[in-house]
Amino acid sequence: MKIKVTLFVLGIMLMGCREQNKEKPNEIQEVKRYTEQYRPQFHFSPPEKWMNDPNGLVYNDGIYHLFYQYYPEDIVWGPMHWGHAISSDLVHWEHKPIALYPDEHGLIFSGSAVVDKNNTSGFGKEGVAPLVAIFTYHLMEGEKAGRDDFQTQGIAFSLDNGESWTKYEGNPVIGNDGIRDFRDPKVFWHEESQKWILTLVAGDHAKFYASKNLKEWEYLSDFGKAQGAHGGVWECPDLFPIQVAGSDEEKWVLIISINPGAPNGGCGTQYFIGDFDWEKFISDQQEPLWIDQGADNYAGVTYNNTPDGKRIFIGWMSNWPYADKTPTKKWRSAMTVPRELTLKKIGDDLVLTSYPVGQLDKLASQVLAEDVQIAPGTSETLSVDGLNQSQIQFETSSRDFSLTFENDLGETLILAMDSQSYTLMVDRTKSGKIDFNPEFGNKKHFAPIGMLNDGTYQVKILLDWSSIEIFMDGGVNVMTEQLFPTEPYTTLILENASKESEIHLESIKHMESVW
Repeated sequence: MKIKVTLFVLGIMLMGCREQNKEKPNEIQEVKRYTEQYRPQFHFSPPEKWMNDPNGLVYNDGIYHLFYQYYPEDIVWGPMHWGHAISSDLVHWEHKPIALYPDEHGLIFSGSAVVDKNNTSGFGKEGVAPLVAIFTYHLMEGEKAGRDDFQTQGIAFSLDNGESWTKYEGNPVIGNDGIRDFRDPKVFWHEESQKWILTLVAGDHAKFYASKNLKEWEYLSDFGKAQGAHGGVWECPDLFPIQVAGSDEEKWVLIISINPGAPNGGCGTQYFIGDFDWEKFISDQQEPLWIDQGADNYAGVTYNNTPDGKRIFIGWMSNWPYADKTPTKKWRSAMTVPRELTLKKIGDDLVLTSYPVGQLDKLASQVLAEDVQIAPGTSETLSVDGLNQSQIQFETSSRDFSLTFENDLGETLILAMDSQSYTLMVDRTKSGKIDFNPEFGNKKHFAPIGMLNDGTYQVKILLDWSSIEIFMDGGVNVMTEQLFPTEPYTTLILENASKESEIHLESIKHMESVW
């Protein structure tokens, strides 16, 4: 059966906005910037040039700060700065000037930021609690000279909620005795010990430090040399407490990114569940668990000081084997949508789920299709203008189905669930432009679905111009993938191979542009 869905999509009408704004040249420039080919419409991307890891995720005085690794001179990786953007809702972002520039100690690599509410650092003045950024210095001269001590940790502070920054005159605050990969500090206030706890990575393991003032740090312990995935260098750690959903039990989660060594090639982000006793993180977990089974979610960390206590995660939506080759021209790469992390008990296992923050639902306003039933052993074909900027939700208990997105050029993106292999598959090998790097579109990607609810479950799909994010059963299974279709997808084919279970397509909704 074929269903035609007619739509007036705001995104398609953006070209007309240029005519309406003839007398406003600044607005014309902004509209042109965010209608470039492949530009995400509801994911964060830099105004121009290169971006990678999210840094310094912190909330303060009504503002969510997103700092990020940034090279302002080119669309490939170069000398790192901290770019900066702010939001009041985690959805609409305002670009700010560069926050941190390289100095005599080195480039500004990844790190975190905290609100020093008790002014333990002494940086605060006249009752203003400082924001303090903690980051890695990378001294290129030291690396080129063959030394192993070229990465150290520095701090900077702001008294105007991130508008301007002053670097600490005593930098670096943590030196390096000769560890080649020694970086990415993530800091939080530990109430029980009345100390700041810092986690960083050192090649193949994590290290923990403590401080009373953010300036003087005491080494505590190591974790992970013989646990988890070790196919590459460990990066971007994040340690935090989290309550098990529906109980009073609290556990600690340690996030570790790794490059390479991810399930579908290249880089990815694993996590460990355990306990923290003020000095050591302890986990009996031996095998890696992955926060996202797709190819394009890396270096993600969570917000400090959220107003509602939620654990909000943002990742860099790319993969190092092809990150500097993707076919964009003025800017390169984007972030995942912000996701809330939750720890759930499924059977005897604890699972860290991630799901889009509720604020994103406000963008899903215009209904493109709804209430479509796909009976067992049947299929439906929907013609939908605007699929490349949409939210798709369906409910089913089927383990055998596929969704095929197609455009007029015959380019296809396929999602398929298979009950025999118990996997979810994403096939982007014919999804559009893939020839920019042999590792991008050379194979299908798979995710195990062993933790999926035995009964009915919901699937949410977020499709933007150059990405797809799939959330199954409230985020128990997640896959994130970049895409570069030559033209927008306009056809969705749903095939239900189950002999018993129907698929209820609840809705396809247009996602408004946040720009």
